[in-house]
Amino acid sequence: MAKYNIPLKTNTFKEDQIEEDLQIPVADIPEKKVKKPRKAKAEKSKKEKRIPTEEELAKREQRLRVVGLFFLLLAIYLLFSFSSYIQTWKADYSYTDTVFKHFSFDHLFDNKFPVENWMGKMGALMAYLFISKWFGIASFLFIVLLFNSGMKLFFGITIFPAWKTMEYCFFGILWTPVFLGLLIPDNDLLSGIYGFQMNLWGAEFIGTSGLGLLLGFAFLSFLILAFNIPFRWFKSGKKIEIPIEEIMPEPEKDISFNTYTDNTAPLTNEFDLDLPKSEPDPIAGPSGIELLIEQPKEDDTESEKEIIGHQTLDTKYDPTLDLSGYKFPPLDLLNDYGGLDAVNVRKEELEANKDKIVQTLGNYDIRIQKIKATIGPAVTLYEIVPEAGVRISRIKNLEDDIALSLAALGIRIIAPIPGKGTIGIEVPNQHPEIVSIKSLLASEKFKSTSFELPFVMGKTISNETFIADLAKMPHLLMAGATGQGKSVGLNTIITSLLYKKHPSQVKFVLIDPKKVELTLYSKIERHYLAKLPDSEEAIITDTKKVIRTLNSLNIEMDSRYDLLRDAQVRNIKEYNEKFFSRKLNPNEGHKFLPYIVLVIDEFADLIMTAGREIETPLTRLAQLARATGIHLIIATQRPSVNIITGTIKANFPARIAFRVISKIDSRTILDSSGADQLIGRGDMLLSTGSDLIRIQCAFVDTPEIDKVTEFIGSQRGYPSAFALPEYYDEEGGPNKEFDPDQKDEFFNEAARLVIQHQHGSTSLIQRKLKLGYNRAGRIIDQLEAAGIVGPFEGSKAREVRFKDLASLEQHLNELGEI
Repeated sequence: MAKYNIPLKTNTFKEDQIEEDLQIPVADIPEKKVKKPRKAKAEKSKKEKRIPTEEELAKREQRLRVVGLFFLLLAIYLLFSFSSYIQTWKADYSYTDTVFKHFSFDHLFDNKFPVENWMGKMGALMAYLFISKWFGIASFLFIVLLFNSGMKLFFGITIFPAWKTMEYCFFGILWTPVFLGLLIPDNDLLSGIYGFQMNLWGAEFIGTSGLGLLLGFAFLSFLILAFNIPFRWFKSGKKIEIPIEEIMPEPEKDISFNTYTDNTAPLTNEFDLDLPKSEPDPIAGPSGIELLIEQPKEDDTESEKEIIGHQTLDTKYDPTLDLSGYKFPPLDLLNDYGGLDAVNVRKEELEANKDKIVQTLGNYDIRIQKIKATIGPAVTLYEIVPEAGVRISRIKNLEDDIALSLAALGIRIIAPIPGKGTIGIEVPNQHPEIVSIKSLLASEKFKSTSFELPFVMGKTISNETFIADLAKMPHLLMAGATGQGKSVGLNTIITSLLYKKHPSQVKFVLIDPKKVELTLYSKIERHYLAKLPDSEEAIITDTKKVIRTLNSLNIEMDSRYDLLRDAQVRNIKEYNEKFFSRKLNPNEGHKFLPYIVLVIDEFADLIMTAGREIETPLTRLAQLARATGIHLIIATQRPSVNIITGTIKANFPARIAFRVISKIDSRTILDSSGADQLIGRGDMLLSTGSDLIRIQCAFVDTPEIDKVTEFIGSQRGYPSAFALPEYYDEEGGPNKEFDPDQKDEFFNEAARLVIQHQHGSTSLIQRKLKLGYNRAGRIIDQLEAAGIVGPFEGSKAREVRFKDLASLEQHLNELGEI
């Protein structure tokens, strides 16, 4: 009877190790009875739930502001009443005491009963009630509560945290009068009747000394719980070790990042520039410019948490439980460079550029009907609508003349803009802004995205946050001249994935021929990096190791395709969903497959040193690896045709071009011009196959990456980096001579298995014999040395040199195996 090894709360790190905690026969597993949902109640509840309208929300906000204003005024009134009562309580005592003993409305409105309190009779009565009758001098804490709540409701300003303020104030209101009553007895002004009575009862019940000890205990307990005082000075010389499980319970799984609110959020501004056809509008200004500003929606700063519950057979498999205590890096580790503020582009600059564009076109007898400006972080897009009969090619040919009149670098004309009936003229701003990656990662658009491998790239020319999915691209080619932003772009993509994906969900293979760009990521080796089993460093810099790594990724890809075929799915997403639902048996070799992202920082250097040995396995990965979750990011500073060949370009539909020197380089990368007209410093064009998108790349500095990797590396990680399959080249491969004394104990069984299936592959031996990939690879090498299977042929399966078991047995007898 078959038995299933079903992974529960913890997952194994090694493939050779098989858990035996739960061995349940298939026939003994009862079927779970699924209750049919009550549709009527569900539909009823859905109908009853109604989203409030904008008018209702506005009225609710008005009511809250009225309540906040009332709290503020009441706090001020009580402040003056209490302060005055401390000085005038003796003069007003006869009046207040008489009112509370023999209440009459005549005491409130009759002039025969004067008081000296600053806030009149009501102020004297309220001060007498709070201070003398109730809590003494501690009544001033009520003013703190009212003022803090009023500021929050009316102005939206949080002076102190609401719940903490309530806790501290109420403790002070209850504890302070008793302490003052014990310290200075018979003083109603300090302790009030509450403090006096509590001292009286306490002295009768536990004595005066006992009451003092109780107050001391309450005060120290409050300090410990409220301010988390560790009392390290009480430590003795002997070290006491406490299991970490007892002092650090399993934390909640936070599926979102730490919240971050950018109060200076950028505005997505579009400006309609009125042409000077008639008299200028006094509101719009002398040049007829009118500003239409669209306010962006505020990001929701509430972080949602998903609690890790008890794992059962019906619970979906969760790979993140291997590192359940992992914490995503907080946004505070990143710098805020001021964000984007489109208003920084002055109206005078917009008006001057508009006049120069209109004047230059008018000099060539080209009339326009309308002009509109959209301000981006570094470039402003002027959209013009020409009059009927004007040929677009005439405007396109005036690109240099417009650049001369504007005296600006990087004028780019889009004629026409795809999807619009306008012609675009992109003009660099005089004071470009830095796009901070912190503001992009904190945006609600990024936090709520459902992409598989999301990353923020920057801001578009319309000030929109640009988010892309590497899993859909499926590979990315980046090129540009030296110092134009390629390395920053790579760091932006990697940092985005570090802030969004758990270490169990994505692994990086980093290749850095320059040896200086990606070294900072070595700190997260045991969390996010993948490498060859015999490699000491996770950041690959040697060309020979690059060749071995690329061939190893090909082996990993073939192994994954075998798993997809056995699971009868088409891609890694469907496979993992099936594995999460526990529909795939781990005893048959199935396992969770993380995404693998291959990053090559300088591709040109590898092509110059290795050439064909690099291009062949890399091209195969680009053609086939998408479905198995292996994605490529390649960057180069030499966009020439011998580096970015036609084969490479055909498999990289998504391409990013930073500023280049010539139009030839731009056409090599994007198949069109435009990259030579960029202004540099992160200004780039993204081609997705259909159109070009101009983006200002987000900026992340080296010290920021250092802090992020340090935060991740300081946490508990896996025992080692993610192990790629072993690959032996011709020079460094294993000994091809067969040695019977060194054969594996599963050698004979593996040989018969290969003959029966007529398929010689490592993954077949791994699945059928339930072995680890490395051990299965050594067995297949021994089968090759024994002449049972042929050599490795890349994507093809190894040649099986025997057709039946009888011929195999005869061959083994000749080798002296039986």
